[in-house]
Amino acid sequence: MQVAVLSDETRSVDAQVFGDRVVVSPGDLPDAIGWELKPEGLCRDDVCVPVRDPSSIEAGDGIDLVAAAAALGCPAAVSIESGVVAIGQPAATRKRAIEGMEAVPFTLPDLDGELHSLDEWRGSKKLVHVFASW
Repeated sequence: MQVAVLSDETRSVDAQVFGDRVVVSPGDLPDAIGWELKPEGLCRDDVCVPVRDPSSIEAGDGIDLVAAAAALGCPAAVSIESGVVAIGQPAATRKRAIEGMEAVPFTLPDLDGELHSLDEWRGSKKLVHVFASW
């Protein structure tokens, strides 16, 4: 099935679903999450995160996306029904943002559908109310 992977960018990849696990072939891992499994670990450009037990992220002949995210220190959530895997920023990045009290740039629609960027309110106080119906 085709799965949307939401992380630092939105990607669409072929995956297999086994229960609540979303699995991609090792060759499709870079297209899914931007990281590649190498003997030294999960690598992106010149950065590698060691994976002490590669079998911990493997599922059959593929790579479990949530387990790979966890190996990178990233939270992940899966909606099999929607065909979506959401992968958050690593804990260290989230911690720096909280300590610095600085929000990452984003753009969201208002109730009328008009898009607004966080930068529009630079220098003023903001309250962002976020909710989910699920």
